[in-house]
Amino acid sequence: MDIRDMRNFYAIVEAGNISNAAKRLNIAQPPLSKQMKQLEEQLGVQLFERGSRRIRLTEAGQLLRERAEQILGLVDGTVKEITELNSNLAGTLSIGTVTTSGATLLPNLLSRFHDLYPDVTFQLWEGDGYRILELLDNRVIEIGIIRAPFDSEIYESITLPDEPLMIAMKRDGCQCGEDPEVIRLAELAGQPLIIPRRWQAMVEEWCEKAGFAPNIVCLCDGILLNILWVKLGIGMALVPKSTEVLSSDAELIYKTIVEPSVSTQTVIVWVRNRNLSASSRHFLALLQDLQPE
Repeated sequence: MDIRDMRNFYAIVEAGNISNAAKRLNIAQPPLSKQMKQLEEQLGVQLFERGSRRIRLTEAGQLLRERAEQILGLVDGTVKEITELNSNLAGTLSIGTVTTSGATLLPNLLSRFHDLYPDVTFQLWEGDGYRILELLDNRVIEIGIIRAPFDSEIYESITLPDEPLMIAMKRDGCQCGEDPEVIRLAELAGQPLIIPRRWQAMVEEWCEKAGFAPNIVCLCDGILLNILWVKLGIGMALVPKSTEVLSSDAELIYKTIVEPSVSTQTVIVWVRNRNLSASSRHFLALLQDLQPE
């Protein structure tokens, strides 16, 4: 197996099928299909499940996807570091982000960075916090934007100001709390809650201190997906305040949690003791300069 095999395999995984991957790679579909068949014969395993319009990976295919991410990330990162040694700041800035944080933070920040370094291009990835950390570990991206908690022994970080947490509920459905703007934590006792999986331990601790066990009906790290569950009447979603701006909807009511107030933190993370490209180092420097004293 060579790097070309790996790149073409990974392109198929990203594109979802061989036809779209062939267009992306600017090659004909039959040679690409033949190359993947030869790769399977060489490895002695089946990488794709046949018979589906969208490719599905076998267990061996999943393992190759993970390894291809790591190897291609290492190759591309090495090339980037070497080519930047004797050049002006250029190359690609690779960032992964969770949805709400990226949508509120990145537009203005990347616009400012682009004004300073117009020759740098951007590659952005989106996913839940676990996926962003996986992309970091595999060197697909150099910088991740996630929400706490995270392992500070593995990742260095810049912590942004706290963001209040809110409860999103359906306007004509299950509601609680008399105040139209805020809701006391104790008022959530018995209510069906939809929360991000990574916040489960924190939520359970907060509710225990308030004297009740939370009624969690769904654990899902997709904030905007959780909003959809609210609109379908499944429960009330715990979301960061920025969600109210991203998903303003007449069907929804947002109430800030009080007594006690609870919050989350957005953190910029990168892998400890790993060399970063010049573009990533300048991006982090800009972010540091913009932080309040």
